Amino acid sequence: MDEGLIEALRTDYRTAPITEAERVMIEYVIQLTRDAVKITPAHHERLHAVGFDDTAILQITLIASWFNYINRVADALGVGRGEF
Repeated sequence: MDEGLIEALRTDYRTAPITEAERVMIEYVIQLTRDAVKITPAHHERLHAVGFDDTAILQITLIASWFNYINRVADALGVGRGEF
């Protein structure tokens, strides 16, 4: 990946040189990560509006959820802290 893009995303995804669809996807994933029960049909409508179909929304949700899950498992077991 482009190092400049990576740094721009780390600094502030809202000003990074990405598409509107990518920005909406990131916002959805952030909400999913912070508090998934607050996901509403409006979130899905925004994803649809920028070109994601139902299959893509499912894939985005599954991938983000999997990473959230596996990171929590790793954190709980001390992976990366030398405990395992």
